[in-house]
Amino acid sequence: MGIMEIIGVAGSVSLLAGWRLYLCIFATGLAMRLDVLPLPEHLASLDVLASPWVMSIAALAAVAEFFADKVMWLDSIWDAVHTFVRPIGGALLALAIVDPSDPAVQVVAFLLGGGASFAAHAGKAGARGVVNASPEPVSNVAVSTAEDVATIGLLWVAYEYPVIAAVIAVLLLGLTIWLLVLARRLLGKLFGSRDNRPPV
Repeated sequence: MGIMEIIGVAGSVSLLAGWRLYLCIFATGLAMRLDVLPLPEHLASLDVLASPWVMSIAALAAVAEFFADKVMWLDSIWDAVHTFVRPIGGALLALAIVDPSDPAVQVVAFLLGGGASFAAHAGKAGARGVVNASPEPVSNVAVSTAEDVATIGLLWVAYEYPVIAAVIAVLLLGLTIWLLVLARRLLGKLFGSRDNRPPV
């Protein structure tokens, strides 16, 4: 696996961790445990994710996140609590993926992984704030379910096809930036229209 593929996998996993950190950890560990996900030697450090303890805790947290993310405004509280957890988790996942023999690459992976995870988290949290402003709960459940499916699918693609993992990372980053811009515009219109109401 070349350096671009490794960076692509690390970037993709870090971005997805910004959406669903615990699901990323559990799904990767489960795939490794079932031998569905054969990892190259330099990714052997990810074996810790297949530990029964790590998988059990990640599974419980993923279930809690699954339900919390479907409830209007509770998802925003959950996101606020995980503002620091997800970037650190994404940074550590990226750190585990890169070659441990090169400290410089590890530092870069840690910083970029944390930044990518934080960007994805910020995009998700901003978009969900806009969705929560709608009066009906159906859109909230639909968006959350789409995030679940996308995370599992993209995580599998990132590991199964490392050559296109870099493309996935770039597309996810573009989607994240678009969500941030969209959320900012919609919130600006929403609160701007309230401020411009004529006095009663």
